[in-house]
Amino acid sequence: MAQATATARQYSNAYNIFILVLTALSLLIMVGMFLPLGDAAIGLLQVYDNLICIIFLVDFFLTLRAAPDKSEYFLKRGGWLDLLGSIPAFGIVLRNPGLLRLARLSRLIRIARKLSRVEKAALIRDVMENRSQYAVIITVLITIFVLSSASVLVLEFESQSPVANIRNGGDSLWYSLVTITTVGYGDRYPVTIGGRITAMFMMFTGVGIIGALASTLSSVLVGSTPAIRQKEIPSTALAPAVEQELANIKEEMAALRRLLEKMSKESNPDS
Repeated sequence: MAQATATARQYSNAYNIFILVLTALSLLIMVGMFLPLGDAAIGLLQVYDNLICIIFLVDFFLTLRAAPDKSEYFLKRGGWLDLLGSIPAFGIVLRNPGLLRLARLSRLIRIARKLSRVEKAALIRDVMENRSQYAVIITVLITIFVLSSASVLVLEFESQSPVANIRNGGDSLWYSLVTITTVGYGDRYPVTIGGRITAMFMMFTGVGIIGALASTLSSVLVGSTPAIRQKEIPSTALAPAVEQELANIKEEMAALRRLLEKMSKESNPDS
């Protein structure tokens, strides 16, 4: 029991929240595969689904490795469902392979139950103590959501125009990447109204994402200097000794001044 508890504590609340939100996003992608979108947009959704599958596969093997009873995790705690929902669809000729992703509901429910057992006060304290970690996770999740949704929308809008230069999933993904990172090469650009509105959304979001990453990086760099903070403690402890030394110097200067005034009066008795 103690070993199982220790294993369960290996994963932080931030990591569980990341997997939970990513699972929900993957289910939204699965729903998108059933919408009346073009073949190019469906193919781009499959690319994102396969990338998420790789993350889930890594999570599955890490969880399996950390489980004290691997057979119990795999057979009784839904590990086989995690594996089934994490297999990429490479080489599978299906328009909607997202049907297999329904197995991810098991992971979603399990993590939601795990987080529901965490006290709100403990969760808030964890967020306050690990602000940088949560900030990075939130930024990454927002980036994934904006990148996936915006690139699919741009591709769907632009595929309706005969003069568009964003014609396939690769073009849309490249355009979305250079836009959300505020690079903007200009080799690909939307020509439809819907595509341009989506591009404006990506531009504003990209500025916020870059700003959040810069702020998080600066806070990490500032917060990773405990040696400097430790050096400040001795200097504070030496403050009374320094003040005493300054007081002694002032007294000596006052005595020297009185001596000089006395010598000046002795050398000029008439004054």
